[in-house]
Amino acid sequence: MSDKKMTSSRRHHLKSLILSIAAGWLAQEKKDDIAAKEAHMAENCPAPNLSGDHAALMETCKKLAAHLDRLDEERYDTEAKVGKANIEIEDLKIKVVDLAGVKKPALKKVRMSADAMLKALLGSKHTVNMDLRASLKQVKKEVKEEPAEAAGDWRKNIEDKADRKKMFETT
Repeated sequence: MSDKKMTSSRRHHLKSLILSIAAGWLAQEKKDDIAAKEAHMAENCPAPNLSGDHAALMETCKKLAAHLDRLDEERYDTEAKVGKANIEIEDLKIKVVDLAGVKKPALKKVRMSADAMLKALLGSKHTVNMDLRASLKQVKKEVKEEPAEAAGDWRKNIEDKADRKKMFETT
């Protein structure tokens, strides 16, 4: 089969052809359904004979009541069968998932914060603030006064710069 693209007129023609066939099928299906309903009604529900005395009408009522009871039993049995079939279908779906396994996507190395991880696991509705650094109070270091050393001590200057840098760092 060639890899040529179908022209738009050809595509439109095929689409309309398929739609006309489908419309014919639907019309035929409607006619078949109506015929089946009429056949069922003729078989199970004959026209009532209302000419007669009180005893004949009572007999007709008893037949209808018996017929209704039988239909209720059939409906109940069918409902039970459908319920069992639905349970069986659910069990089979679970077995299919178990046998097929869950397709795991290729994992990427991702750096996530604890907030983002919890948000991904619990959903966006359940956000937990894990910003623990924000709740900490800043503690100043005790400075040992050494009168012998001058203010030009390089170690003290580096420690002060490191403290300022930590103060402005955020995650």
